[in-house]
Amino acid sequence: MYNNMKKYLLGMICVYMCYLTHGIQAIIFTQNMALFAEKWGYDMSTMGSAAYTAGSAAGSAAVAWVGLGKFLSVWIGGEISDRVGRKKMMIGGAILYVACFAGLMMTTSGTVAGILGFLSGVATSGFWDGAGYPAVQEAYPKAPGASLILIKCFVSLSGMVYPLLVVATNNLAANIMIPLVMSAACVVLAVIAPFVYDDQKKERARAEGGSNAAADEIAAAKARMKQPSSMLVKFVVMFYAFLCMGIMYGAQQYIKRFGITNCGVSEMQAAGMSTMYTLGSIVAVLFWAVMMAKLNWNPLKVILVDSVMTVIALLMVLFIHQVAIIYVAVVLVGFGAAGGALQTGLSVVQLFNPGPKGRNTGIYYTFMGIASYLVPVLASRLTIVSGEAAAVYTLMLLMVAFGVLEILSALFLVGQHKKIFGTNPLA
Repeated sequence: MYNNMKKYLLGMICVYMCYLTHGIQAIIFTQNMALFAEKWGYDMSTMGSAAYTAGSAAGSAAVAWVGLGKFLSVWIGGEISDRVGRKKMMIGGAILYVACFAGLMMTTSGTVAGILGFLSGVATSGFWDGAGYPAVQEAYPKAPGASLILIKCFVSLSGMVYPLLVVATNNLAANIMIPLVMSAACVVLAVIAPFVYDDQKKERARAEGGSNAAADEIAAAKARMKQPSSMLVKFVVMFYAFLCMGIMYGAQQYIKRFGITNCGVSEMQAAGMSTMYTLGSIVAVLFWAVMMAKLNWNPLKVILVDSVMTVIALLMVLFIHQVAIIYVAVVLVGFGAAGGALQTGLSVVQLFNPGPKGRNTGIYYTFMGIASYLVPVLASRLTIVSGEAAAVYTLMLLMVAFGVLEILSALFLVGQHKKIFGTNPLA
């Protein structure tokens, strides 16, 4: 097992580097919202003015285009990855990233920026998610949950550092150049890295009729089930992606704006909120990686704990507007909502619905894509109707509701686990 991981270490590094870059892509519009709006021709000198509100709405619209690209592409990305292999998909996504960031550097049109955001969403979910998530599980099958959750670690790492760089530089060209250079490095890594699935695919082509390791793994997983999962169970494990992404994406994109518009903090303090949120997610990633890999915690136990913590922390952010308390609460939100909960949920999908990893990833991330599109669309519409402060506050309340539904979903799946596998996942 160790030799297998060692052989494909470069492939894992490639995936993690891609998601380190994605950590910036996911927040580049919101972290640079005023700078982008100025580049697109909006007057952002007076907060609360009609021009400022229009510029903020244009930024949220660009974020929505990213989510739409994810939603429309993720369902097919996994299927294509299962057919053509992981390497081609990782290379294709990296090339699209280079093109998108280069385009953002040059364009002065918000419409063009939205189209580029759409393509970056396609690159992330249509190419990388369908190939990268299965790739790290295949490289380290002994602890697939831990290998998945490390993806979140790298997303969080760039998400923690980048907001501070944005405030420090206040230079849009420099803030775009950083992920552009990283994307070019991803292209190089994807070209030279080996991937387990691709090598197995070549072996099967040379020896048709031989054993199919992926099919054998699925058959073994189904054999451990005392009864098949119902359609309701299969829906709930997929719908969890919508709930989780709704919270994670909302906090990731709008926690900084909430601090400025509702808590009265400065720009630097608000950037600090984004950083503390990401710090919480990194701590959670490391904590849960140990709990799942070393102590063999069931992923259901992880998502239940995460969901409860998220709701409590969000209520603290909403109702206690003291800077020190907000920082602590934001760390807890990051721990519960962005500390690998989405990736752990994918492990739950494989547990209750064994099948081709690419296909399951595609379906799971389709639900995720719906949330990543609807949240910024809702934010844009609410901003136009009620102003930015009320819009962001409403989003935070919605995130609390999603957290409550997460808890109920997790408790339902705990009961189903006892019936399907005959064991208590919380034991």
